[in-house]
Amino acid sequence: MRNQASSSDITGTADDDETDLITLGRRVRHARGAAGLTLDRLGEQVGAAASLLSLIENGRREPKLSLLKSIAAALGLSLNDLLDPEPPSRRAALEIALDRAQRGPLFAGLGLPAVKPSQKLPTPVLEQLVGLHEEIARRAQEAIATPEEARRANTELRLERQARDNYFPQFETLAEELVRGAGYAGGALTHRTVAVLAERLGFTILHVSDLPRSARTVTDLHSGRIYLPLASVPGGHGLRSLALQAIAHRVLEHERPRTYAEFLRQRVEITYFAAACLVPQSAAVPFLAERKRERDLAVEDFRDAFGVTHEAAAMRLTNLATVKLGVPLHFLRVGDDGALFRGYENDGLRFPRDATGAIEGQLVCRRWAAREAFARRDVATEYYQYTDTPAGTYWCSTQTGSGDTGAFSITVGVPYAHAKWFRGRDTQVRKVSTCPDPACCSRPAPELAERWSGAAWPSARMHQQVLAALPRGAFPGVDDAEVYAFLDRHAPSDDPSE
Repeated sequence: MRNQASSSDITGTADDDETDLITLGRRVRHARGAAGLTLDRLGEQVGAAASLLSLIENGRREPKLSLLKSIAAALGLSLNDLLDPEPPSRRAALEIALDRAQRGPLFAGLGLPAVKPSQKLPTPVLEQLVGLHEEIARRAQEAIATPEEARRANTELRLERQARDNYFPQFETLAEELVRGAGYAGGALTHRTVAVLAERLGFTILHVSDLPRSARTVTDLHSGRIYLPLASVPGGHGLRSLALQAIAHRVLEHERPRTYAEFLRQRVEITYFAAACLVPQSAAVPFLAERKRERDLAVEDFRDAFGVTHEAAAMRLTNLATVKLGVPLHFLRVGDDGALFRGYENDGLRFPRDATGAIEGQLVCRRWAAREAFARRDVATEYYQYTDTPAGTYWCSTQTGSGDTGAFSITVGVPYAHAKWFRGRDTQVRKVSTCPDPACCSRPAPELAERWSGAAWPSARMHQQVLAALPRGAFPGVDDAEVYAFLDRHAPSDDPSE
């Protein structure tokens, strides 16, 4: 372990002035020990109380320059020797690192008693304590970098799903068994069937008005209760889907996520499982196959037949279309600002990507149907468009909607050769996109650039969430204190935890 690392690598725990005092104190203690002097004896020589010298050695009192000169002289050192910012020994560096860590907010948040880094503390124990504090600091720093970590994990998951055509047969089979066992016979899965499915697994579904803001659902494993909101969020997950996702954690035998990547993978799995329950494969595939034979495939019909949201139907189509119908496709959810919120493709469409390969937050071409649809007046029906791109020509069907985060569009598209299976293929709307060439839609017109370059100073709309780390807790983004207080309010009187 480097001396420098021991005293400075545990970042964010103490300011530089305080660290300098700690280093100064350790140099005084080290030199006093080398000189064979006790605190009382040194105090007698410099005219200071032993208690004051102890505070100085522990970095808790800044000595006057005159006293510091007297201490240096009594110890046979120059003033510069005492003021050297480097710890005098590896042992001193460890003591400084431990002292500094225990004075910071990370340690304070643990609620643990401090360990005095005295000479009596064995060096191996000191090394272990410093190592633990460094790991705590590393994990805190990692939490701050969660957005970047999430983008990497999302990219890996997207590529994995692409490689398997977004089809997970094990989840299909499990979902089919459970819904059939709960009484499903076809059509839309009812709330009653979801409740029966939950009961067969030992859970009761309850709707509450005070669900913690940081959680979509809360499951009480002691009493077998699944708490849901009173109503679903417009444009978001329906109540049946939320209940099924909560159930999925138990059915799929998930454990508490150890990494953010594991948390995201669990989200993908529970979302897939819920979709496979709401739109069972045994009913969905014959429905889609019949529509394909009739050359009348439409997301809106698929949506209405199973009583799910347009986005859920579009995403479910990505699970089944390629493996069961032989149709490659792409899916996009795009905000009205053009930012790609979620995307999937196995048909060669080139999504915009950042340097890491992540697509989330990237602006899609203004010529794509996902953005052109916002400009039309009739928003009640699907919008159809052919788009010529550098990767080929694609046909797309887009539906717009709005939610708490604003307007958005849901797009399902296929290569030109597969448009023949879909309703809306006869559209005469055709656009040309040459993105990522900036001349396509991101570069301003030359005359406008000449007029306004250097004269425009817009105030950007800032999304503060991009700067915030997710709250720390057993589950990323969930406030443990809020959740536990909620469970305590709703716990039945015979709850085993009481």
